[in-house]
Amino acid sequence: MTSTVTQSEQSPSELIDGRIRELGDWRGEMLARLRALIQQTVPDVVEEWKWRGVPVWYRDGMICTGETYKSVVKLTFAKGAALEDPSGLFNSSLEGNVRRAIDFHVGEAIDEKALAELIRAAVALNAPKAKRAGRPG
Repeated sequence: MTSTVTQSEQSPSELIDGRIRELGDWRGEMLARLRALIQQTVPDVVEEWKWRGVPVWYRDGMICTGETYKSVVKLTFAKGAALEDPSGLFNSSLEGNVRRAIDFHVGEAIDEKALAELIRAAVALNAPKAKRAGRPG
């Protein structure tokens, strides 16, 4: 007897794995690379699956989303406008007061060091105030 696992029975991580496989092109590869970098930078990151198919990464609040479009993979930082971006990675959603995004195009290199710094800064911004100030929380 074979059982079929429905989408609602899959974990967010399984759903993200499925999206990467489903894309089957450079966008899936880019999303997988970005996801791996997020997981490497924030080992205890929590993955969620929101809004009918958007991977979302959390640690003490939302860090970023990973959306895939026809010609771009977009990493949107929930509080990006409040982050320092010394490497100039943000190249999309620059007009907003809260979010900032990075659009990755086919064949584009990822500045992993700068992106990891941005991810760490987003996690630090989400940290409870006591932790941010260096006091035990």
